[in-house]
Amino acid sequence: MLDAAIKTQLAAYLEKLQTPIELVASLDDSDAARQMGELLADIAALSPKVSVREDGTDARKPSFSVGRPDEAARIRFAGIPMGHEFTSLVLALMQTGGHPPKVDAAVIEQIKNLKGKFRFETYISLSCHNCPDVVQALNLMAALNPGVESVMIDGALYQDEVSARQIMAVPTVLLNGEPFGQGRMTIEEILAKVDTGAAARDAEKLDAKDAYDVLVVGGGPAGAAAAIYAARKGIRTGVVAERFGGQVLDTLGIENFISVQRTEGPKLAMALEQHVKEYEVDIMNLQRATALIPGEGMHQVRLVNGATLQAKSLILATGARWREMNVPGEKEYKAKGVCFCPHCDGPLFKGKRVAVIGGGNSGVEAAIDLAGIVSHVTLLEFDSKLRADAVLQAKLGSLPNVTIVTSALTTEVTGDGEKVNGIVYQDRSSGATHRVELEGIFVQIGLLPNTDWLKGIVNLSPRGEIEIDARGQTSVPGVFAAGDATTSPYKQIIIAMGDGAKASLSAFDHLIRSPAPAAPSTAPSLDLRQPA
Repeated sequence: MLDAAIKTQLAAYLEKLQTPIELVASLDDSDAARQMGELLADIAALSPKVSVREDGTDARKPSFSVGRPDEAARIRFAGIPMGHEFTSLVLALMQTGGHPPKVDAAVIEQIKNLKGKFRFETYISLSCHNCPDVVQALNLMAALNPGVESVMIDGALYQDEVSARQIMAVPTVLLNGEPFGQGRMTIEEILAKVDTGAAARDAEKLDAKDAYDVLVVGGGPAGAAAAIYAARKGIRTGVVAERFGGQVLDTLGIENFISVQRTEGPKLAMALEQHVKEYEVDIMNLQRATALIPGEGMHQVRLVNGATLQAKSLILATGARWREMNVPGEKEYKAKGVCFCPHCDGPLFKGKRVAVIGGGNSGVEAAIDLAGIVSHVTLLEFDSKLRADAVLQAKLGSLPNVTIVTSALTTEVTGDGEKVNGIVYQDRSSGATHRVELEGIFVQIGLLPNTDWLKGIVNLSPRGEIEIDARGQTSVPGVFAAGDATTSPYKQIIIAMGDGAKASLSAFDHLIRSPAPAAPSTAPSLDLRQPA
């Protein structure tokens, strides 16, 4: 099951086990069960501290648990955790075996202090690049707290269960049998949802923070670059972000980041965060800004939890989000057939009919990918022609199970109350209305800037982008902006990073040329004034 190179690497990891672990398999006579048995045998052969039994009684077959021989197992894999999930398996082995996790001590303490019973079931697809983060977070919680159980369920292997529970997107997490969350979640996000007092404690800590010289709002490529450039100037720098990494976390393949031939979004996001942490930057993750209050030399940013941060200069790098169709039925059936990530959710629609909305590169690439999984793809494009690169159009046109419809205005998503069953569009040339019966809709029509909270404060373009000049300056003195949330053309990672660096240098230049404000805090602050 495992090749020689993987076995060598895994054997080295298993040498770090501090206590014995036991893998208990619940198998049937399927091919998947045979492969699972081979995988577990391969693992057990690599370490004397790993044993395998095949007398499990779990109702999901094939599946296996990871636990200690003297304890009830709290981590289970209902599926073969290969692909993106192989790392989840390795970490589960290590953490169950007592190897300390690479997580902040405060997070570990918060996990151990959770009270109650938490049984998490996470539906994944092996092609999903966001799923492992959720599985690994929940597995860690189960390894550290006896009251937590974590089960990974491969949706492609358990199609009947997926259909019965109306799982239409991955990762989907159930807690004690009830919906808990969908999409990528960090361990901090999960803890914030189950630890009811966490928000109030965070707000109190944030309110007590001293003013920053530069506060970056947003943790994507632009925000990370801005933070690094500011910190290298030796000034007090903070980053407040809803999720560090931003939209990059939702990007699969990246092949145009100069000097790096190919990488994946989550890997790049992790590298960005690690680079920022090399400097004295105060990172405040899982915090969303709701209001900007400009001031004479001191600005305030109010957060969802009620806390307020203060800074002499700001860099707004809030990025963008998927653009929605804004038609009847879309919101009601989001994650119930309306999806935005073909790589993650595509396997759930194996053998079914789907539509892709959008004829640009993203839409055509999505249609090509999905055509290899689903029974039929209908691509709907508003324009009179596709806008994707010619090579992509040629590939799409060669696929027998794809229908391309141009001049199509999507007007409605229909469903049966629980899941999508069709889409309605109008032919813009003839005015005729058509309905396509299907089970899934993948929306690929571009991005919207995350600037709603800035309306009436800084000047925005008709598209909602923050208007900036060549130096990244907004209409408010001392407030700069960078990245996909701005009027900077060409929304690319490498351009966002350059814009972030530029905005940071401009903010520093603003600080050294500005009179020192009357700081509300008595804490020492760097005086950046220089003689005229």
